[in-house]
Amino acid sequence: MFRAAKVGVALAGCGYWGRNLARNLHQMGHLVAVCDPSAKVLKELKGTYKGLRVTARFEDLLKDPKTKAVAIAAPAVQHYELARRALMADKDVFVEKPLSLRVPDAEALVDLAKRRKRVLMVGHILEYHPAIRKLKEFADSGELGEIHYVYSNRLNLGKVRQEENILWSFAPHDISVILLLMGAMPESASTSGQHYLRHEVADVTMTCLAFPGKPRAHIFVSWLHPFKEQKLVVIGSRKMAVFDDVVKDGKLKIFDKGIEWKDGQPVIRQTAESTLFFPEMEPLREELAHFVDCVRTRKTPRTDGANGVRVLRVLDACQRSIESGGQPVRL
Repeated sequence: MFRAAKVGVALAGCGYWGRNLARNLHQMGHLVAVCDPSAKVLKELKGTYKGLRVTARFEDLLKDPKTKAVAIAAPAVQHYELARRALMADKDVFVEKPLSLRVPDAEALVDLAKRRKRVLMVGHILEYHPAIRKLKEFADSGELGEIHYVYSNRLNLGKVRQEENILWSFAPHDISVILLLMGAMPESASTSGQHYLRHEVADVTMTCLAFPGKPRAHIFVSWLHPFKEQKLVVIGSRKMAVFDDVVKDGKLKIFDKGIEWKDGQPVIRQTAESTLFFPEMEPLREELAHFVDCVRTRKTPRTDGANGVRVLRVLDACQRSIESGGQPVRL
C-alpha cells in the first residue's frame, strides 16, 4: 500500500489550540519538533510524543534541516514576526488566524511568500468544514437564489482573552465564511462594542457588513453569554440555510421557505425542510491535510495569504468603527 512521504512540520506555540495542532500533525506522521516558552509544556510534550524534538528557541526550528514547514499557533501579536522569520528561512508556513494584527504586515507576508516561492496558508478552519463546503456549493449553484443577508452568532461564556478583544478572537471565523459565501468584499463595516470585564478589551461586539447592492451580513460575538451558540443563517430569495456547529448531528439544514407575492399580497411559502448529514471528520485534520498537500504539490492553499489579508481588512475596518463609536468605515 502506497504511503505518502513524511513532510516535516515544526509547531511554534503549544497552548490551548496549539495542542490540537500537535495531536493532529503527530497522528498524521508529520510533526518533527515543537517550540514553546514553557518548560512544563515541553516536558509534557516530550513524554506524550516519543522522539519529538522540543525547544524554547524558535530559531532552532528554522535551523533544523528536517523542518520543511512551520505551523504557528503562538499569540496573535507574534504571528507576523514568526511567519516573516520562517519565510526568510525558506520554510512553508501555516499561520493560525489572524494572519497579522496589521494589514500592511499581512500584505508584506504575502509579498515575501511570493518572492521566496513559499506556501503561506492561514487557519480559517470553517472553510474546511464539510457543512460549510456544502453550503458554498448550494450558494454557487443558485439553489438558495440571491443571498439577501447572512447573520452569524458566535457566543459563549469564556474563554476570555486579555491580549485581544472578542472581535479579533471570535469574528475571523465568521468573516471568512461570509466572504466565501458572498464571493465579494463588503463596501463598508460598522461595529459597536463594549467592555465589561476588562478596561478597553471588548467582550461583546455587533457588526453589520454592507456588500455591493442589497446584501447585508450581521455578526454577533460575545464571551459573556449564558450558553454556547455557533450558528450561521443564510437567507436567499429561493431557500434558506442554517449551519449550527454546536449540535452533534444535522449541522446543516436547508429550508424551502420564503415570501411570495400573490395578487399584490405577501404569502408565506413553507414546504420542505431537509437536514444534511456528513461523514464524521475533524475540520482541523482536513485543514492540516490540505496544508501538507500544498507543501508537497506547491499548489495555492484554499485559504492562502491573500485570503488572510481580505479577512484582516474587514477586521481592521470593524476595529476602526468601534473606535469611532460605531460609525461605518469604508473598505
